[in-house]
Amino acid sequence: MGKGLMLVPVLAVMAGCTTVKVGFCAVSSPLRLSASTVDALSDAEVRALLAHNRKGEKLCGWKP
Repeated sequence: MGKGLMLVPVLAVMAGCTTVKVGFCAVSSPLRLSASTVDALSDAEVRALLAHNRKGEKLCGWKP
């Protein structure tokens, strides 16, 4: 096998190891709901929304 042909599998393996890193801040945004929507949520849903927004405040600098 020639040197060029031996390099192809090595490059293919190396290319497969790369990943695109996308963080929380790049793919998320604050969740803003109307008062009537919040009134209709369960306690668990409210806790999940608050946790999401607090994480964004801490990691991404979102303002309340």
